[in-house]
Amino acid sequence: MEYEVIIVGGGPAGIFAALTLSELGIDRVVLLEEGKDIKARQRSNSKDILHGLGGAGAFSDGKLTLSTEVGGHLEEFTDKKSLYQLLISTDKIYVDHGAPDRLFGDLSPEVEALADRARQTDLELIPTRIRHMGTENCRNVLSNMYNTLSDQINIKTNCRVDKLLVKNKKISGVKLNNGKILHGRFVIAAPGRAGAGWMKAEAESLSLKTSSSPVDIGIRVELPATILKEITDITYESKLVYYSKTFDDKVRTFCMNPYGEVVNEENDGIITVNGHSYATKKSENTNFAILVSSAFTEPFDDPIAYGLYIARLANLIGGGTIVQRLGDLLAGRRSTEARIDRCLTNPTLVNATPGDLSYVFPYRHLLNITEMLKAMDRLAPGVNSRHTLLYGVEVKLYSNRIELSENLETDVANLFAVGDGAGITRGLLQASASGILAARAIASRITE
Repeated sequence: MEYEVIIVGGGPAGIFAALTLSELGIDRVVLLEEGKDIKARQRSNSKDILHGLGGAGAFSDGKLTLSTEVGGHLEEFTDKKSLYQLLISTDKIYVDHGAPDRLFGDLSPEVEALADRARQTDLELIPTRIRHMGTENCRNVLSNMYNTLSDQINIKTNCRVDKLLVKNKKISGVKLNNGKILHGRFVIAAPGRAGAGWMKAEAESLSLKTSSSPVDIGIRVELPATILKEITDITYESKLVYYSKTFDDKVRTFCMNPYGEVVNEENDGIITVNGHSYATKKSENTNFAILVSSAFTEPFDDPIAYGLYIARLANLIGGGTIVQRLGDLLAGRRSTEARIDRCLTNPTLVNATPGDLSYVFPYRHLLNITEMLKAMDRLAPGVNSRHTLLYGVEVKLYSNRIELSENLETDVANLFAVGDGAGITRGLLQASASGILAARAIASRITE
């Protein structure tokens, strides 16, 4: 074998798997990343935001959520106490590589009082401890991890894996898109969020057992930061859950960015919207997502395709991201440049197209979103203002859940699947922790 371990994907899951293997003394490890080196990635390039060494996390706002209940499903593979200790040790690795010391959201009388107020408005506040790195620091931290690894393992960027190779129900290596074959004793598949489609195709090709995950589709909300200041000063990011009165669907806030900015992302030619926040640079606005979870039953089993269809529809109508004033949406009219110019919320994403999101979203989704905004307005007056800006579409594509052992191994011997690409995590910290779990299991077998 050329390699003991081949890691497919250079996002947090792949990087932490590599760090762990190196720490445990495993040699002949290669990490393959289809995108650019982290230093060559440009934030101005929407495709670079999701692809490249460091993964989608390199240009995210860098929130590390120290919670066993948020950010993934690793509690299904280990007990809660062990998982929490794993998250603490994973977080320490981030701090050792330059993440800020400060933690937000420690349980306090202020947090408890905010949770009580949320219940009175039909919202559930999920208290979480969060370490916020900031977009500018997140890339630096991951660059420091790359520097740690660069002289310990082989890292290949601009190197796309075409398929996984299996012989006698055991992984044997990978085939690159240039036709070259790399042989490896173990393979860790860590394709991340951008590789959800690739992972799904490979799982089908290898007849791996999978189950569909819900797809989260929604909007990015932007409003003056003063409206949510009381909440963000206490929790930084408030994770609020609402069950709609009309459909009883789960609706939630996601990725709240105090004093942040709205950004575009590009994946396979599809433009979607997201939000970032910096540790030092501040705008006058706060943005956050409102996501509606959509689960499907037979005969439909492709929620990824459904989410991409909604995103493509927005791109078709708006030529990219659409922005609309909430007042225009509720009045049944499209936003125009003149109406956006009169808006009291100054948009931070300047190249969004004024339009009408009701042409994009199903009625069910729009009603769920507007109900959530009304509930949040009772908690923080001003959220449901006609001057609140809505950007669409924000889509969170989670890979089909691959059936895995407690060590995150698939039905194919020596093939492990980790992170968002395996459908088992949804955030930086749990994705990173999943890489550690798989690497520890592999190292144990090698040393034995």
